[in-house]
Amino acid sequence: MNRTRTNTQRRGKSYGRQQAAPQGEFAPPATITPALPAVEAFADLAMPAPLLAALGHEGVTVPFPIQAATLPNSLAGRDVLGRGRTGSGKTLAFGLALLARTAGQRAEPRQPLALVLVPTRELAQQVTDALTPYARSVRLRLASVVGGMSIGRQAGALRSGAEVVIATPGRLKDLIDRGDCRLNQVAITVLDEADQMADMGFMPQVSALLDQVRPEGQRMLFSATLDRNVDLLVRRYLTDPVVHSVDPSAGAVTTMEHHVLHVHGADKQRTTTEIAAREGRVIMFLDTKHAVDRLTEHLLSSGVRAAALHGGKSQPQRTRTLAQFKTGHVTVLVATNVAARGIHVDNLDLVVNVDPPTDPKDYLHRGGRTARAGESGSVVTLVTPNQRRDMSRLMAAAGVTARTTQVRSGEAELSRITGAQAPSGTPVAITAPAVERPRRGISRGRRGRAVQGRPTGEPGRRTARRQSAFDPAA
Repeated sequence: MNRTRTNTQRRGKSYGRQQAAPQGEFAPPATITPALPAVEAFADLAMPAPLLAALGHEGVTVPFPIQAATLPNSLAGRDVLGRGRTGSGKTLAFGLALLARTAGQRAEPRQPLALVLVPTRELAQQVTDALTPYARSVRLRLASVVGGMSIGRQAGALRSGAEVVIATPGRLKDLIDRGDCRLNQVAITVLDEADQMADMGFMPQVSALLDQVRPEGQRMLFSATLDRNVDLLVRRYLTDPVVHSVDPSAGAVTTMEHHVLHVHGADKQRTTTEIAAREGRVIMFLDTKHAVDRLTEHLLSSGVRAAALHGGKSQPQRTRTLAQFKTGHVTVLVATNVAARGIHVDNLDLVVNVDPPTDPKDYLHRGGRTARAGESGSVVTLVTPNQRRDMSRLMAAAGVTARTTQVRSGEAELSRITGAQAPSGTPVAITAPAVERPRRGISRGRRGRAVQGRPTGEPGRRTARRQSAFDPAA
């Protein structure tokens, strides 16, 4: 396919002629080129043999719907516009095409050939880890470029040469400004979680970065929703895209149960503590860093192995906390919305909104930590009497039908829904086990077995000192 056109020429074609889609919906573009049919197995795709072998080695044989639909087209060089909740298999949907089309090439120093832009450090790590075994199979070098880590090491990785860069916009801009990276050789660009990048105010930076990549290159954009800013991005940078939507517009899935638990304010903390003391892991969301730290300290003093995750933590500390949660060293992750995107944990069957979200998208993305990739799970929201009206409106806006139950701590109904039980009451302190140090500069990912490109362990950046999970000096 002849894809030679400038960024100016890209505008106004196909999707660009459409009227803006309603918020949360994709307006189908007037696609001139028909999409290629979906495949039933990865073996049906024209991918390098080492990539197919790596998929088999990782136990990945049957593509998820978004992969089956988009890969034939993305492998052919088509632009792709995909909508789907996290956990739907997007990483391999764009990652396999990116690696297959870059295989056999070698990047010059500071000049990557492919770029994946993501909104958060956690998601960058997830994508890097998911793609590492496949990149290794075709001898491609990955570099993770995110804030909160040594910019010198990241610059060194780029100077050594990396075919694929996975980056957050701010840190990538810093490296470009320093002269450590140039995007003029990037032929494949992916925007993952584009709606969150818009919500976080990254759109000016994203546009500036897209203006620097090869104008005739391939673009793939994935988003849970198509808000106004994302719609404008699609119009400007995607040409004749293949459009695929893997979930209903609200993002809810049939394998997820939604519960609204009416609680009394005076009983809320004890109810929360009993839920946290359940068997198995749980993520609990609160609105502020201070509230997260307070609840974490209370749970630890009650005998619950809890750890805090929020924007006030350093990146090595956040990485370490996630590793502890994924391995079961910590059973309760108490978090702000920093954990609502880009975090995958196998067999996580419960998410609790201790503080109800105020935005329907926040509800869907918090809940998206469970019931991933066809698994089942529950989302529980604790609602006090003065929050009931607002919560009813939010659930309606999110397109979610929830079961509403009045509960009290110690009651059988609370235990039936959440697995709640009385905590031991014996205070615990979380210590950080030593973790493997990756090779300097380039993220090599974990060696554990992956399921659909999302491995189950988490690498560390350094050997961690022993500390309490809520130690403010950590």
